[in-house]
Amino acid sequence: MTVKSRSAHQHFGRILIASCLLLLAACIKKGEPGSDGPIKVGVLHALTGTMALSAKPVADATLMAIDEINQQGGLLGRTIQPILVDGRSDPATFARESERLITEERVKVIFGFLNSASRKTGKPVFERHNHLLFYPLTYEGLEQSPNIIYTGAAPNQQVIPAVKWCFDNLGKRFFLVGSDLVHSRAVHAMIQDQVAALKGEIVGEEYILWGSKDTKSVVDKIVAAKPAVILNSITGDSNIAFFRELRRAGVTPEKIPTMSFMIAERELRNLSAKEMVGDYAAWNYFQSQPNPENRDFIKRYRARFGPDAVTDDPIESAYFGVYLWAAAVKAANSVSVDLVRGALPNQSFSAPEGLVYIDAENNHVWRTARIGKIDSDGDFDVVWDSQRPLRPVPYPIYRTKADWEKFLSDLFIGWKHQWANPNRPSLESP
Repeated sequence: MTVKSRSAHQHFGRILIASCLLLLAACIKKGEPGSDGPIKVGVLHALTGTMALSAKPVADATLMAIDEINQQGGLLGRTIQPILVDGRSDPATFARESERLITEERVKVIFGFLNSASRKTGKPVFERHNHLLFYPLTYEGLEQSPNIIYTGAAPNQQVIPAVKWCFDNLGKRFFLVGSDLVHSRAVHAMIQDQVAALKGEIVGEEYILWGSKDTKSVVDKIVAAKPAVILNSITGDSNIAFFRELRRAGVTPEKIPTMSFMIAERELRNLSAKEMVGDYAAWNYFQSQPNPENRDFIKRYRARFGPDAVTDDPIESAYFGVYLWAAAVKAANSVSVDLVRGALPNQSFSAPEGLVYIDAENNHVWRTARIGKIDSDGDFDVVWDSQRPLRPVPYPIYRTKADWEKFLSDLFIGWKHQWANPNRPSLESP
């Protein structure tokens, strides 16, 4: 090659390198394709059906957090555009709408689902598309997915400390009642293991079909068993029928207190506050917490939804979940699902309940366990808390992971490849 030709090649090479650098700079400035428009996110909750009572305000809190972030300038110079979808309290609908949001709407994340039967039905969709779900409700554990951020409590952050507190303070004879869903079945198995270890006694265990209002036979069995404490994991508006039937049967908090795992401030507004005084619930957040972050949160929430609006744990969990995702977007400087997921471990937020942060090993959130006693105003007086955020442990130590997975597999097969008793009543509107 001549000196002249080498010079020409070098000149061309310099032009090519310069062009590549300019293109790279433009890409960095512009971001991924479609970055000039709003950031689309899915908000997928049960706006109708048996779960609507609990799920509607959780969707509202998600939208509130999105609006707050937009008012602060959005993310990466872009606004967030929520796409609100109704899961109809039906697991198959949740899975189908997740697929549509991911493949047709091209959302960057989905916030939603409010029970385990729906989450487990939708989980394969997120894993197949390598996408991202923020799940805001306390749940039974026994799961860990790189595609799900679990902002609700794991068993060791709610159920297990609540059972120990009941054993120490209320009595040693327990009656278990729940919805015939994977959540209640798994939680009851954990409680059975724990009570056996504590040398307590399970005097009864019953399940109500998801969405059913027929609770009389269950209450009759509670009355006959004479437990010291009722441990209640019923989901959705079946709780209204259950507590009404308890009071008709003369079961009051003074005689047999109930510790609930799915009754929060929102649900209390649909029950008789006077008749509920003295019962208990276990959560990580209560509206009555006096810290400044919570007071500010309630003030903003009521400014948006009215002076009588109440907050609760799933509402707060959904709210801070949006902020954890936003923090990861900023850290990644991208809304790419892969990059955001890589930036999520150890993200933290000063939530209304206190500091929360994502565990880098299991995608669950460190949260403080609390027990509240219902007062005459329909709020909870906190009677116990763990004093610090607890590391989430999805698989309780009472059995091996393999044993728990077999337990779940047997349920799934027994229910004809569903995560709820298939004999449940047809979908009902509240």
